[in-house]
Amino acid sequence: MNLNIQTLVQRQFDQVDNAPLVVFRMLFGFLIFVESAGAIFTGWVKETFIIPDFTFTIIGFEWLQPLPGSGMYFYFALMALLGLMVMLGYQYRLSIGLFTLLWTISYFMQKSSYNNHYYLLILLCLFMWYVPAHGYASLDARRKNAVVSLTCSRWCISIFKIQLWIVFSFAAISKLYPGWLQGDFIDFVFVGKQNYPVIGQWLQENWVQKVVVYGGIIFDLVIIYFLLWRRTRKVAFGVTVVFHLFNSAVFQIGIFPYLMIALCIFFFDPFIIRKKFLKKKPISKTLYFENEVLSVRKKALLYLFGLYFLIQFWLPLRHHLFAGDVIWTEEGHRMAWRMMLRTKGGSIDFLVKDVANDSTWVVQPRTELNAKQVSAMASKPDMIWQYSKRLRKKYQKQGMQNVQIFARSRVRLNGGPAYPIINENQDLAAVKWQSMKHSDWILSPDEQ
Repeated sequence: MNLNIQTLVQRQFDQVDNAPLVVFRMLFGFLIFVESAGAIFTGWVKETFIIPDFTFTIIGFEWLQPLPGSGMYFYFALMALLGLMVMLGYQYRLSIGLFTLLWTISYFMQKSSYNNHYYLLILLCLFMWYVPAHGYASLDARRKNAVVSLTCSRWCISIFKIQLWIVFSFAAISKLYPGWLQGDFIDFVFVGKQNYPVIGQWLQENWVQKVVVYGGIIFDLVIIYFLLWRRTRKVAFGVTVVFHLFNSAVFQIGIFPYLMIALCIFFFDPFIIRKKFLKKKPISKTLYFENEVLSVRKKALLYLFGLYFLIQFWLPLRHHLFAGDVIWTEEGHRMAWRMMLRTKGGSIDFLVKDVANDSTWVVQPRTELNAKQVSAMASKPDMIWQYSKRLRKKYQKQGMQNVQIFARSRVRLNGGPAYPIINENQDLAAVKWQSMKHSDWILSPDEQ
């Protein structure tokens, strides 16, 4: 067994045809261009960064604020340009590095519009920055004295496969809860889509919803294995395309479905990819180094990716460290591949008490925040806590040094009964945020 593992590890440094990596660079660059440019033209940048007077950052990054005026339009336009540069392989390391930085900053800058693929893009960008995806069929490779590469280390392909396996495996595991298995989420969401052309009425059929519920779990659990197996690869890819196009049409989740389809390229034989997309690329044979003693650099690389993937395993499991149901408390929800599991809606207002004057009044957040921000905050305890801190600072600037902030929330899961998720007797302005510990002022229905 140890010998097999050692051989497997050593094989990651074999030199293999880099056709899949090169083609994925082109697809990836195009998709991040579409994502960035689309954010401008669909009004997402305006709604998320420009109109709001206040954005909910990731806790600890409050200093990251949107650029004033029309600055965020130029910000995303620059990212779109960088996407094209990545696609063409022009100044590749610089372009993918800058895009990674800008995209990560925008991710930390707001969380009213959270989507799993925003986080996935950060991880894939880090991979793409490290791997030599510009070694062939790039403008960089055409420069004078440029080093053209026809191969890459096998690990450059493997890391994408492992990341996909983690994403889909934890996506399947997270669906094993009553709200998904009983079809509550799908039924609630599909009701609002009955006017969709062609498929709207089909989505209301009970058998269709059952197929989506159980098909979603089965797909997430087994698709990677069938993509890995040569005999089932083509069929698995066909199923993948249908699955993600269906998700794109029904759930409208941006580039995520197309990114998942593009990532399938790493499962196919490089010979096939070269024949289909890079017909002029010279044939390159795999160079094996099974008996080579690993250098210090290679060992360091193994430890680096080993640590990275350990963290990727820990993040989806960390919610078990917290008391309460993560579906309700949201503690450990982000960066855990809990995708398209539930829909939550609710109401929220705040009771402010000036202790010195013994006076109280109600604050409606919709007077300051837009509808999307209020909707997101109503079911997110961390955002409620952040807004409470904002209210305290606001009134302290008005001379009220001793104010207490109480949140009154009611949240519905998949259209079910409404429950409070915040202890209404807790002064949120007086508590600290616990990033690695359950906050007892966050409630689950079973605690009431």
